[in-house]
Amino acid sequence: MSALLSIEGLTKSFAGKPALGPLSADFAAGSLTAIIGRSGSGKSTLLRCLGGLEAPSAGVIRCREGALDRAQVGYVFQEPRLMPLLTVGRNVGFGLAHLDRAAQGEAVEEALAVVRLAEVARLLPKQLSGGMAQRVALARALAARPALLLLDEPFSALDPLTRIEMQHHLLAVRTHYNPTMVLITHDMEEALALADRVIVLRGPPGRIAADLAIGISSPRDRAGTAFALFKRALIDALEDGTAAMGLAEDARPRR
Repeated sequence: MSALLSIEGLTKSFAGKPALGPLSADFAAGSLTAIIGRSGSGKSTLLRCLGGLEAPSAGVIRCREGALDRAQVGYVFQEPRLMPLLTVGRNVGFGLAHLDRAAQGEAVEEALAVVRLAEVARLLPKQLSGGMAQRVALARALAARPALLLLDEPFSALDPLTRIEMQHHLLAVRTHYNPTMVLITHDMEEALALADRVIVLRGPPGRIAADLAIGISSPRDRAGTAFALFKRALIDALEDGTAAMGLAEDARPRR
């Protein structure tokens, strides 16, 4: 797959204090990359730079052939951030003013159907559960069909069962829309269950300690040996990184 997004020599400092980088990486079109790391390793800072919410201190971010265009980027935060006085449907369609009314309606209907919430379009956010509200936030990000979908720990506030349900919804989103996705998470099992690739950041300043292609076929058995070996590799990378690559290689399926 060709790279939809590339970063070269990316750094970010705050008040002269380095927080991130230098980092260089490519993100293949249609891929799902999870980024994990301890608190303070620069995960959210990296995502904000990728989404244009923070300007890098140095380095280059490229999307396809040109500079990163915010119109190509969808963002899902830790909280749903829905507008309380607008219905679910109007929340999902909020960023679609460039489309005519019919096209807006079709995009909203499609996005809500993908996250299985077509029946709540006329409800207000206060009438939704936490998991439903986060699914609406996901639908809102998808309605504009972004080429790049950035997810900043979007399921961290949910109970364990709802979190697993949301992971399944994210896989359905991937099948339907096929965006390039970058997911920030503290949950190693979530990263391994969803991602084609896991990048481990260590810092500050945040730098890549490991970059692992997850060679496990789907659907992934969270109780399986390969899954456990990759999890051990991630733990090692978070601690010191010395054996992570070898463990990841051992975990790959034998043919």
